[in-house]
Parts: sequence; structure tokens; C-alpha cells
Amino acid sequence: MNELDFNTRYEETLLAIEDAIEESGEDLDFESVNDILTLTCSNNSLIIITKQSATSQLWLAAKSGGFHFDQHEDGWVCDSDGQTLSDKLAHICQEQGGVSIQFP
Repeated sequence: MNELDFNTRYEETLLAIEDAIEESGEDLDFESVNDILTLTCSNNSLIIITKQSATSQLWLAAKSGGFHFDQHEDGWVCDSDGQTLSDKLAHICQEQGGVSIQFP
């Protein structure tokens, strides 16, 4: 994947996450600045999504740890456990923020 494809997929992913949060009506705030998406839970804990252009990965940081995702045909897949970004993020949001959101 070239850098343009990676950046496009990353930006589309952030927008899809933001849309899912807005559509859910759940109490989860978000802010996107300089390609970093920060989700703020009602207990003020943070979930942070960043891109790592050098490795063409999406990184997710949460109270439960840091996770690295590679782009596959099926979407973003965690390099440590094979879980998709959608599933991992939904689980973290439930566990850390007490919100139930289904991500695309």
C-alpha cells in the first residue's frame, strides 16, 4: 500500500468512527486534531487513535494497553491478536467508558 492509500484509508476510518459515535447517541466525546482522534469517556479516561506512517499502521491506546493495526482486505486487524479494529474499539468503549457502540 502506498502512502496516499494509507492516508486515505486512515482518514476514512476516523470519519466512520466519528459517525458511529454520533449516530449511537452514547455519552462519548471525540475530537480530531492533526490526524489524532481522541475519545473522552464520561469518567474522563481517554482512548486515542493515531497513525504511524512509517509502519503503515493505526495505533490505538487505551487503559487496557496499546494496540497496533495493519490494513487488510477486511479492514484494520490487530497484529497481536487478529481482532478487527471495529471489535476491539467496541469492546474498549464498553469496558472503559460503559458505552455500547457498533463500529463499521
